[in-house]
Amino acid sequence: MKYLLTLLLSFIIVFSGAAQQASFQIAKLKYNGGGDWYANKTSLPNLIRFCNQNLNMNINKEEGIVEVGSAELFSYPFVHMTGHGNVVFSDAEAENLRKYLIGGGFLHVDDNYGLDKFVRAEMKKVFPELEFVKLPFNHPIYHQKYKFPKGLPKIHEHDNKPPQGFGLIYQGRLVCFFSYESDLGNGWEDPEVYKDPIEKHEAALRMGANILSYALTNYQ
Repeated sequence: MKYLLTLLLSFIIVFSGAAQQASFQIAKLKYNGGGDWYANKTSLPNLIRFCNQNLNMNINKEEGIVEVGSAELFSYPFVHMTGHGNVVFSDAEAENLRKYLIGGGFLHVDDNYGLDKFVRAEMKKVFPELEFVKLPFNHPIYHQKYKFPKGLPKIHEHDNKPPQGFGLIYQGRLVCFFSYESDLGNGWEDPEVYKDPIEKHEAALRMGANILSYALTNYQ
């Protein structure tokens, strides 16, 4: 746990501009249950490139892949989770993820359509005492370098519902951000994958950059 705390503090220093030589890596979360955790193959590399170019971050251009129950989870300050289907955390995996998040880690869950009902149940294993709460539009996650006064951008249509951002807040700190009915990860993909308008692609990347910068600079 001390390693993660030291790692996170160094990331904050790097992001603030006090040091420019250090680098770090972010990862995609590999989970059991049959859901396609590996979806959106170009999304994280594109988000990393965008953050490095526009926010002067120094993120490893290669994404990591980390299993929920692995000790390697503590090597990453930011972990991204996506998919369409079932998610299953064992008790040991849920406990490992809880320790990671309480210790300073951050999880971004992006519903790629169909993930909602599964991830809510499994995150209840991680934090049985918490409920996902809808974050207000004035929350700092929407007001980093890029301003989103109406909250999450709508990238892809699913069930004709507005995009919503939910959070798990542990002792005053946002430890998990759940983007629902937005599909940010699809928007991060190479433009030719979904042929989205450039405005949607840029909006998705900017919101992703906000989430990442918030996670790195709001460690308490």
